[in-house]
Amino acid sequence: MKRAIGYCLVYIASIFLLTGCNLIVFNPKGQVATDERDLILLATGLMLLVVVPVIVLTFVFAYRYRATNKKARYSPRWASSHKIEAVVWGVPLLIIIALGWVTWKTTHALDPYRPLDSQTPPINVQVVATDWKWLFIYPDLGIASVNELALPVHTPVSFTVTSDAAMTSFFIPALGGQIYAMAGMQTKLHLIANETGEFRGIAANYNGPGFSDMHFATLSLSPADFQAWVAKVKGAAAPLDQARYAQLAKPTIRHPVAYYSTVQERLFLDIVDKYEGMNKARKPQRNQAQSNGAESNGTGTRTDQHPSLLTEEQ
Repeated sequence: MKRAIGYCLVYIASIFLLTGCNLIVFNPKGQVATDERDLILLATGLMLLVVVPVIVLTFVFAYRYRATNKKARYSPRWASSHKIEAVVWGVPLLIIIALGWVTWKTTHALDPYRPLDSQTPPINVQVVATDWKWLFIYPDLGIASVNELALPVHTPVSFTVTSDAAMTSFFIPALGGQIYAMAGMQTKLHLIANETGEFRGIAANYNGPGFSDMHFATLSLSPADFQAWVAKVKGAAAPLDQARYAQLAKPTIRHPVAYYSTVQERLFLDIVDKYEGMNKARKPQRNQAQSNGAESNGTGTRTDQHPSLLTEEQ
């Protein structure tokens, strides 16, 4: 009895201690993160419909049919009950059907490659994971930053993510979703911030000794503040070309925030194409896209991405 009371006290104390933690996944700052939180709560609630009654009935049965309870009904010839069978099999079946429907619906709604529904045009950001820092290239603005990502509030952001080192995962918990960054490949992620503020972005996949320090600040700014940030970056003295990028890509830990006023044309695709041996089948498509122009082919279609991603965007 004393041991049970001790366990209860430890459990209650743990609950009070956890109230001081910032469970950022359950405190979303973006629409995608909000939808993901709601999905977690819904799925957990559906499963608890079985888990909670089972746990409660375990203690009820153990107490009611204890050896010292002479009033409990004793039925040695009892074999089965259709009502119990219906509950035991029917309730889990209904929960599985509900979870299956929710999974099918949210798999499509929360597809990271799916552009967000918004009247505001998205801002494009190219993300490069290196050892052990994050490079953010704004192709439409011609600027870049290291370990600092700025985005205007209530504006969709279209991320194109790759890696110039070991595979890792790009993750901003407050805004939702995460996507792998892999050398020689491009992945897509669409996010939006519903509030202004500073949010922590991390590498969510171990990639070496600098993993724990591979994080960045995400600044969700008002439109005026975002324009001021862009002007500050454009006022930086350093341009980002191949030579400067080669220095930047060298392994460093706790790299400071850096700004680049200009970015060499097609630098992002050059980083991807360093691993051309992984994408030989796409070489003719890339050559054709490159011949159409660096940024646009005159029809509004972006050509600073591989054809596979351009098809998905269309």
